[in-house]
Amino acid sequence: MLFRKEFLEGIRTGAVTLAFRRWRRPSVRSGGTLLTPVGQLHIVSVEPVALNRISAADARRAGYESREKLLDELQRRPDGEIYRIELGSLLPDPRIALRETSEVAEAEYEALRHRLRRLDARASEGAWTLRTLEALSSHPGVRAGELCGLVGLEKERFKLNVRKLKNLGLTESLGTGYRLSPRGEALLSLLRSDTGNAP
Repeated sequence: MLFRKEFLEGIRTGAVTLAFRRWRRPSVRSGGTLLTPVGQLHIVSVEPVALNRISAADARRAGYESREKLLDELQRRPDGEIYRIELGSLLPDPRIALRETSEVAEAEYEALRHRLRRLDARASEGAWTLRTLEALSSHPGVRAGELCGLVGLEKERFKLNVRKLKNLGLTESLGTGYRLSPRGEALLSLLRSDTGNAP
């Protein structure tokens, strides 16, 4: 579930507390959470709703100027069911505190190595995690289109892999390109010092 910039700002300030989507199948669930660029958003409820049950007040809570504008947007997609998503509290992105950790304890290190091994084992392109960590460490702030060649991947596949590392608190997105987080640098240092120099 994605939000446009103006809606994200409304979520951040508390002005947007509701969302509507037309889906074949919901991509969020009641009681779950959603990581957004402004933080981790709690999803209170996800329920089907008929168009004629959406009020002008609902539209305003969803960040629209009028009910008509919301309905017009929902009707652009002909297939799927309309859902009413009640938005709850917004908490800081948990990955931010995680990636600021500049030390990796032994048990945590072993858990991260296990996660990296699993990522490598599932990848059709073979082991990529260490190559990617090394590339980001050596070339912070370099565009994905340039970095992908260093690790032998297509751009979109490279960006997907970087997001997987970001979910572990190992990388950060910059205005241009990426860099390793303090946690990522600490992990890479341990990996380099390990026998075999591999996850």
